[in-house]
Amino acid sequence: MITRADEYPFHQTSEPMAFAGTDRNFYDRFFFNGYTPDGDIFFAIAFGLYPQLGIMDGAVCILKDGKQHNVRVSRRMNGDRSDLKVGPLSIEILEPLSRSRIILAPCDSEISLDLTFHVRHPPVEEPRFTRRIGTRAFMDYTRMTQNVAWSGTIHLGDQQISIKAEETFGTRDRSWGIRPVGASEPQPPRDGNLKQFFWLWNPCNFEDYVAFSHTNDDAFGRPWNRRAAIQKIGGKLYEFDDVEYDYQWVEKTRRIKSVSALLKGDTGEATISFTTGPLFYMSGLGYTHPVWGHGRDHGEEAFQYDVIATDECQPTDPLYLHIQALAKAKLVFNGVEREGMGVVEQLFIGPHEPTGMAEGVALIRE
Repeated sequence: MITRADEYPFHQTSEPMAFAGTDRNFYDRFFFNGYTPDGDIFFAIAFGLYPQLGIMDGAVCILKDGKQHNVRVSRRMNGDRSDLKVGPLSIEILEPLSRSRIILAPCDSEISLDLTFHVRHPPVEEPRFTRRIGTRAFMDYTRMTQNVAWSGTIHLGDQQISIKAEETFGTRDRSWGIRPVGASEPQPPRDGNLKQFFWLWNPCNFEDYVAFSHTNDDAFGRPWNRRAAIQKIGGKLYEFDDVEYDYQWVEKTRRIKSVSALLKGDTGEATISFTTGPLFYMSGLGYTHPVWGHGRDHGEEAFQYDVIATDECQPTDPLYLHIQALAKAKLVFNGVEREGMGVVEQLFIGPHEPTGMAEGVALIRE
């Protein structure tokens, strides 16, 4: 099955590009977010390809004034991964690893946008994420991350909002590999599906620096994937494997009020700290969504638009467990303190001994 993607020198096996290994859960995904300097607008975009399932889907969300607008789209891609367009949503790669244009054309919703990201630094490759349930691969993927500046226009209702690169920052990532996608498997692992997941991801932007930290912990608080990085714009990348976290929680929830990461490495120490603000719900992009989960088959082409009031989202509702909190960020590095903005992405399921989390999604501060 030869497609336009075969023109590019990206083959990973002896097969045409339409075929991606043998695991049904193979995926290839774009993720983007951005925020205005006053935090008044937060936007996020996801776009995924699932070669073994024959599905391409995406979503655009805009958070403003306590309302989260969600557009979700899906189509069957018939083996062709080169046409990055689903309904009104499209991605145009203008310069690989440097600039891409994302368009949500006017559609049956209150939102549309035409935005271009401009990267602020070369990509940072995060450690490979590999997690098994018994002998079955639950996830096995690679992700690269870049902080970016945005330019373009957002339309929300009758408002036209100009986005300027010198003040509107955010993050984009590209990941590919194996995650659970599509319909639930009819025969789960013998010991059941994963019952514990502790995920924290904190990219942030400063005027002359960018920084990241993330961790995946097991039930005892031991990290199975943890890394941090700091980079001066146009300068050296500093990576840290030794990262210690200190958390403050919103009372009677699993949501972080503030968090700091102490980074230790051969080049010295640094601290990145965050104080959280407005919450964005990742289910708007399809993450953990019971209907619009990634890779679900909705027919030849499908579209959905909805709006949620964020103050009505309950912290124990499974639909609202996975969040990104817009946050004020502070970086202390080489004796200099800087202030900026970033996100605190959180997904906490099951026990985590250091924080007192128990089974399921029980509240941790009774």
